[in-house]
Amino acid sequence: MGVANKAWKYSDGVVVNSFGIFCNSSNNVNDKEKLKVQDQQQNWRLWFWPSNASTAASARRPKISWSVKVCGVMLFAVGLISLFTGHLASDLEWYSQRFGKRFPYHKELNGNGRTAIDIWKSKFSKFYYGCSERGRHFGPAIRERSSNGYLLIATSGGLNQQRTGITDAVVVARILNATLVVPELDHQSFWKDDSDFLNIFDVDWFISYLGKDITIVKRVPEKVMRSMEKPPYTMRVPRKSEPEYYLDQVLPILLRRRVVQLTKFDYRLANDLDEELQKLRCRVNYHALRFTKPIRNLGQKLVMRMRKMTKRFIAVHLRFEPDMLAFSGCYYGGGDKERYELGEIRKRWETLPELSPDEERTRGKCPLTPHEVGLMLRALGFRNDSYLYVASGEIYGGEETLRPLRELFPNFFTKEMLAGEELKPFLPFSSRLAAIDYIVCDESDVFVTNNNGNMAKILAGRRRYMGHRRTIRPNAKRLSALFKARDKMEWDTFAKKVKSCQRGFMGEPDEMKPGRGEFHEYPASCICQKPFNHSDVVKDEDGDWSLEDNSIASDAKSRYQTIRQGEGKSQELMKARIGEGPGSLAEESDHEDFLSD
Repeated sequence: MGVANKAWKYSDGVVVNSFGIFCNSSNNVNDKEKLKVQDQQQNWRLWFWPSNASTAASARRPKISWSVKVCGVMLFAVGLISLFTGHLASDLEWYSQRFGKRFPYHKELNGNGRTAIDIWKSKFSKFYYGCSERGRHFGPAIRERSSNGYLLIATSGGLNQQRTGITDAVVVARILNATLVVPELDHQSFWKDDSDFLNIFDVDWFISYLGKDITIVKRVPEKVMRSMEKPPYTMRVPRKSEPEYYLDQVLPILLRRRVVQLTKFDYRLANDLDEELQKLRCRVNYHALRFTKPIRNLGQKLVMRMRKMTKRFIAVHLRFEPDMLAFSGCYYGGGDKERYELGEIRKRWETLPELSPDEERTRGKCPLTPHEVGLMLRALGFRNDSYLYVASGEIYGGEETLRPLRELFPNFFTKEMLAGEELKPFLPFSSRLAAIDYIVCDESDVFVTNNNGNMAKILAGRRRYMGHRRTIRPNAKRLSALFKARDKMEWDTFAKKVKSCQRGFMGEPDEMKPGRGEFHEYPASCICQKPFNHSDVVKDEDGDWSLEDNSIASDAKSRYQTIRQGEGKSQELMKARIGEGPGSLAEESDHEDFLSD
């Protein structure tokens, strides 16, 4: 029995047990009875108010252990510290509010006390750059004669879906030590484009640029085809297959049959790979896959025409075409006519499940309407005199659907408006038209996606790789509820809530974390950071973010210059290898090439 539980007073008082049961101690109870009760009630304690305590009673008071004393002193000290720091914190807050103008940090805060975002460019974008050079231990390409066979690839989908397939095909060829045959594009998809690889991409550049990584040929040699007893073996691998799957399931067939064709090749390789293979993905996607010169030239002209009208512009990939809306299973208020039209298109995908439009919108799976995109941009702070380039195909609902966006941003342009007659040769080919939009969107100051489709992912990843140019992706899950309630709030309140919703969706460098999302959208393995201190980043006279000229910043600059000098030498060696110079394959890559590297 503990000492505290045995402590009793003989004066009038109140006794309580551990369950909160009170009883009164009576003066007429003799000492023996008190001692008996004391032994039986082990969990009782005394809440005592002394009257005329005798000397004897005081003598029977138990001694307090040294550990209790120490705890008491510590609690008292903590109380004093808390009291002092509380006053200090409140004083600091008062002084910061009164004299906050002296400190640049407070200039960057918005009404919520958070750092305000520059809507046109990231404060730290200059300090990140693409780095996809081969590692020291990344072996050279296997020669055609020594390879394990020929790999044929049949891609699937639209332009950017096929782009992911081509990128992964190169990596798979590397894994299998195979010779890659220039991939075959999809002619049977929804877009019905019969363009071949050489009509969209610079095939000679593609082969030359990747010459150190894999061997690529334009076709399987006739000698090999004649020597084959059977036609090429055709197979389809599961989506997101690991490298081990290709080694276990595809390689034995390749060694036996010499030529293997992989069909419907889109997203057939795992997202997470060895770092060197991820960097190979980046070299393919951001360097080797260059559009043909006619596409590059027209894309460049459209960018130049936008630049002549304005110093900076926004590119919006609306993705509000009938096929996208049908695929999403969403509803936009068009009544029975809309349900019937989109329902008929949806029948083309036999495996699509029945979806609830309301649930899909709540989950953030529905593209925003053009009007909602405009409202979001205005709420973020883009003025109505900002210039918009709208990249899209046939908008569902036509001009009626676009009118609210035009009213919000009167400086509204499309490739059809900018190119005129020059666009005619490309009109029958949806993939070539998409390539032109790709170039203008890539070169824009701000790129706004309206869904998480292939073009949005590919361009978001490229813009991160090229220096984290501002890329805005609507937080549709949170915005959908906000748009429903926008008529019930003032504009300032709505704008404040939109800005809050979009934090983490503005293309800032810190949004990209290893393992997040698709690698094509977040190529973390291929992005390096220049040395800098966040506190040293200030705006210069031109309004651009740069490092403050102090000793720490200067040291960071010098270290970065040393790093870049080493990288420059390796890049010069690469240029010499692929023949950049008079009469070389790269001769046509001049200032007109907006996708040159």
